[in-house]
Amino acid sequence: MHRYRSHTCGELRASDVGTDVRLSGWLHNRRDLGGILFIDLRDHHGITQLVARPGTPAYETLDKVSKESVVRVDGKVVSRGAANVNTDLPTGEIEVEVSDVEVLGAAAPLPFTINADDGVNEERRLEYRFLDLRRERMHRNIMLRTAVISAIRHKMTALGFNEMATPILTATSPEGARDFVVPSRLNPGKFYALPQAPQQFKQLLMISGFDRYFQIAPCFRDEDARADRSPGEFYQLDVEMSFVEQEDVFQPIEKLMTELFEEFGDGRHVTSPFPRIPFREAMLKYGTDKPDLRAQLELADITDVFEGSEFKAFAGKHVRALPVANTASQPRKFFDGLGDFAVEQGAKGLAWVRVGEDGALTGPIAKFLTEENVKVLTERLSLAPGHAVFFGAGDVEQVSKIMGAVRVEAAKRAGHFEDGVFRFCWIVDFPMYEKDEETGKIDFSHNPFSMPQGGLEALETQDPLDILGWQYDIVCNGVELSSGAIRNHEPEIMFKAFEIAGYSKETVEHEFSGMLRAFQYGAPPHGGIAPGVDRIVMLLADEPNIRETIAFPLNGNAQDLMMGAPTELDESRLRELNIALRKPVADKDKPAK
Repeated sequence: MHRYRSHTCGELRASDVGTDVRLSGWLHNRRDLGGILFIDLRDHHGITQLVARPGTPAYETLDKVSKESVVRVDGKVVSRGAANVNTDLPTGEIEVEVSDVEVLGAAAPLPFTINADDGVNEERRLEYRFLDLRRERMHRNIMLRTAVISAIRHKMTALGFNEMATPILTATSPEGARDFVVPSRLNPGKFYALPQAPQQFKQLLMISGFDRYFQIAPCFRDEDARADRSPGEFYQLDVEMSFVEQEDVFQPIEKLMTELFEEFGDGRHVTSPFPRIPFREAMLKYGTDKPDLRAQLELADITDVFEGSEFKAFAGKHVRALPVANTASQPRKFFDGLGDFAVEQGAKGLAWVRVGEDGALTGPIAKFLTEENVKVLTERLSLAPGHAVFFGAGDVEQVSKIMGAVRVEAAKRAGHFEDGVFRFCWIVDFPMYEKDEETGKIDFSHNPFSMPQGGLEALETQDPLDILGWQYDIVCNGVELSSGAIRNHEPEIMFKAFEIAGYSKETVEHEFSGMLRAFQYGAPPHGGIAPGVDRIVMLLADEPNIRETIAFPLNGNAQDLMMGAPTELDESRLRELNIALRKPVADKDKPAK
């Protein structure tokens, strides 16, 4: 028999009754029932129940050994009997009567419970991540991630893409976030940058003639954490294609996402095909460019209705309305609750009216609406008895953000939210440029390397704020999975695009010399996208925080509490790297410690 096991802890079935077996695993749980010990033994594959009877050496060992110790047991498979079958376990028809035990690795007292959720805080969990990963939910999430990545590789290869690797040590690049930098010992005073994305390299692969590339690419960005963004390191499915237009990129990615989410979505329906929603339409109807289409409500811009109005709350402001049907039976606390929610999002309050059986409007602001206001609102919003209308007023950006959140919350509370589905969409036609309201400066709004719609002619003849880019996002259930674009592969167009944003030709040549040099030797039209692997798994696992799908994530302050990173370097190491440290200047407003 093998030194450690003849079977795994998830393998034994009723057909194995009478078999002598050897198992190894972690002591997951222990119960003493009338002097008989029942032990749950756990390994990667599952759990098997052990039985140890009083007076046996096995009983004495298993009674004393601490939970989460690693043990090897020998014994015989016996039937539990019909009355004692555990239908929650694949091994639930049998148990193993233990005849011999060996402790392979004793466990110290545990900092938190493994076999139950005891509410331990995240910092503690990350400090002891190797224990946290033993929990069933975390183990399941990491194995889901493994299966998803394996499926992605298989499906991308089947779609004709070639997996390639790009460098980790590279040059700094203005991708929109801070770089992580690495000092060069052999080149004193110079630094590498860890890639924020393999953007330039994957484009260079297209220029080199490889046609269809993909990579499960590690990316590094020195940015703050969010629920859907891990600080430091993340992984994306990096994709690039030659001789393509926008729809050519959409087709394989849409097929991949549909298959992935159907395969791993635990029965949740994937709506297909994915609608294409222009950016400005998304901002108008949903208040965000990451719309959650499970919420079956839409916003409406009614600013013009109140132009010149004497109602001070709306006069001279951008006004957005959210009509909600079937609210006749909703109590007052429904309206007050949404008002409280809006305040949590940053609003001063939430105005509303409701439509009675006679078509008349009632509610806190009904008395401020003129007959003409009521007529226009009724027609434009298709109001009918039982409708309620919620209003937000202020500047465009603030109102969009607040009412976008209210739209989703109202849908959930009023029964207009579709559960158990994955609702994808493409957001398209992003503005190429935006204006800084404070400085008036024109800058790129999304991706500076995108091809402008209309090419060089558009850049030379149109108002920059009217120019759209061949840029797109893929969104699922309100989560942006990726941005992508058809690339600007012509030097003349690139120089002009950057000139509009205030960059000189010399600056562009300096910052992107490798790319520009490559473009001068025959670059094919190409485009790509890079869906986030971590976010895909987060959605499939139905986890609210992305760190729950990563084996060893950093915490919100970009620290590895388990390994103690980042660490300080001693003086000899700093000298070897030709680095002198400059400590942060102390804040004079802070009291001395």
